[in-house]
Amino acid sequence: MSILTLLADPAAWAALATLIVMEVVLGIDNLVFISLLSNKLPEDQRAKVRRVGIGLALVLRLGLLSIIAWIAGLVQPVFDLGLTGAADSHGVPSFETAFSVRDLILIAGGVFLLWKATTEIHHTINHDEAGAGEGKGAAAISFGMAIVQILALDMVFSIDSILTAIGMTDDLPVMIVAVVVAVGVMLLAATPLANFIAANPSVVMLALGFLLMIGAVLIADGFGIHVPKGYIYAAMAFSGVVEGLNIVARRARAG
Repeated sequence: MSILTLLADPAAWAALATLIVMEVVLGIDNLVFISLLSNKLPEDQRAKVRRVGIGLALVLRLGLLSIIAWIAGLVQPVFDLGLTGAADSHGVPSFETAFSVRDLILIAGGVFLLWKATTEIHHTINHDEAGAGEGKGAAAISFGMAIVQILALDMVFSIDSILTAIGMTDDLPVMIVAVVVAVGVMLLAATPLANFIAANPSVVMLALGFLLMIGAVLIADGFGIHVPKGYIYAAMAFSGVVEGLNIVARRARAG
């Protein structure tokens, strides 16, 4: 379908609007991880690592769109363990034993997020108990290591993002515009979100809890246990509102 035809097609505009919203929502996970990681760097490097990390996300997504047929094939099973999962009331196995490349990538990404969030929680608790200064926490990671970790998670979230786009529309220009707009929103929101997390230490633990939950959901998805994303983001939104009320209450008492 040509660009002019797409511009004149109301269905294409509806698909674009829906896909932009979906891509922005899916980008929240990536943005939380980048914000947490960038706050561990010296202050003069934080904005740069956020720009580089989100730029890599855009490059990866556009690169994956250029090989969209191959990406669509990632859901084909590459091996089967030959096990039988416990069946539900309809006789359907509760988990899959045939794994695709996508499944393996999601499982690896989930394990990485669980490891990263757990080590960061451990570091945060020990850091607070030791009463150490901010400088020690900020120097806990190098710029290059931050980029490597962001790139690894960018790959996981990019594949999930592109497969979502493929499931919603067949028009490549619509996918490209939606991805560019969504990454642009991430770029605009990255610094305010990172600054908010840095200014409210209690939010750090909440964000790490989000990463633990996202990691567990990625692993479950890799094993064929699909948790509706709406439940995940509703839980994150509810927790965010509660923490926001706590912040307002603390400031009111302090004032």
